Amino acid sequence: MPVFQKTQLVNAGLETCWNFFSNPANLSRITPPEMDFRILFPDPVPVMYAGMIIRYKVRPFPFMKVTWITEITQVKEKHFFIDTQVSGPYRLWHHQHLFRATPDGVEMTDIVNYELPFGFIGKLLAGRMVKRKVEAIFKHRTKVISRLFPERMSG
Repeated sequence: MPVFQKTQLVNAGLETCWNFFSNPANLSRITPPEMDFRILFPDPVPVMYAGMIIRYKVRPFPFMKVTWITEITQVKEKHFFIDTQVSGPYRLWHHQHLFRATPDGVEMTDIVNYELPFGFIGKLLAGRMVKRKVEAIFKHRTKVISRLFPERMSG
């Protein structure tokens, strides 16, 4: 099973960082614009909680627009939250968002375990392409997060 892991130091206090990243409405701000990310449900988006279902449209590739449904399965405020795919383009998607306060800001780690549909055939036909896409999404996020949080703030 492919595993993607990315750690970034966010120039913000833990509360500021948590409030931004635990708000699903901010996903569109850190997702590449060409993916045309839109939350369909709930509207408006409430404060995140375990059991929360989020339905959105996303264009992972220019020729493909999908409805993706995820569930927030676990939340430990200011420490971590986990989302898993209920329905969407993957056979399995399990995304851990981890937060750790440091003297220099917040160490934010994303760990994504995913499997493509169609087993070996899916991996053979799209494995490298999907891996590159996941890497590109997080590369974009890193740049955006650095712009959104340019200086250390309290909180």
